[in-house]
Amino acid sequence: MADIRIANAPCSWGALEFEGLKGAGIAYRQMLDELRDTGYVGTELGDWGYMPTEPAALREELEGRNLAMVGAFVPVALKYLDAHASGEVDALKVARLLAAVANTGKSGQLPFVILADANGTDPARTQNAGRVTSEMGLSVAEWETFVSGAERIARSVRDATGLSTVFHHHCAGYVETPEEIARFLDMTDPDLLGLVFDTGHYLYGSGSVDGQVVQDGLKRFGERILHVHFKDCQPHIAGQARTEGWDYFKAVQHGVFCELGQGSVPFGAVVEWLRARNYHGWIVVEQDILPGMGSPRASARRNRDYLRTIGL
Repeated sequence: MADIRIANAPCSWGALEFEGLKGAGIAYRQMLDELRDTGYVGTELGDWGYMPTEPAALREELEGRNLAMVGAFVPVALKYLDAHASGEVDALKVARLLAAVANTGKSGQLPFVILADANGTDPARTQNAGRVTSEMGLSVAEWETFVSGAERIARSVRDATGLSTVFHHHCAGYVETPEEIARFLDMTDPDLLGLVFDTGHYLYGSGSVDGQVVQDGLKRFGERILHVHFKDCQPHIAGQARTEGWDYFKAVQHGVFCELGQGSVPFGAVVEWLRARNYHGWIVVEQDILPGMGSPRASARRNRDYLRTIGL
């Protein structure tokens, strides 16, 4: 497993990409110090502007801590054709920064642009995260628009920077359920778009609390998985969220994405699957919390300690 490296991300410190939640989180230098000190060797970028956006300054912060830049989350409202051009501009801006600081921390693997829907912006999807029905999905025409935008952005990123794009299925967005993931992958070019498999979002988005669902997802989508997020899902909180009709943010506030090993995701089996497939890449620990929640440094340490118990 020497070729699997363990990273964390700003979202584990309450620095999330959602509008209205910015500015209240932990400063990036403290976050990077705590990430390094709790045993991680890479980080994702976080929301644009959270870390330095000038390459030399960002490289100094990373190299000073011997950290690699793993990737960056880029949300785009892909359902809407008029959002594609601005989404492309945003993705290229991020990709050029990633390319400029690539290979820091002695990684050897180029960072990914992590493309996603503009999660948390559609009221119906946000209200029904974790219990989405097929009637809440995209129309045939909207699917065509969605995937054409994703491919346009991935192609531009590749042509301009040489970086690859992976799509992040995500609760409170338009690609959340296993069937929506399958449709997205069926409609997109595998040479343009890989998949980042997020264990917690997959389980919660499936509508189930059974960890076997995660193993089924790995088998179903394994050929497209290029990047992995380790996130747990607390079954009792997930069940309560569905029963009481909580929206996505209330579920997160109540800890639906708990510390690793405290939920239903069978991480030992996931590691076995990765080992069997000779996965050479990053595992990014993400414990999505809202600003001010919990004790991020202590959680990051416990999450890293847990991973060591399963051979990582």
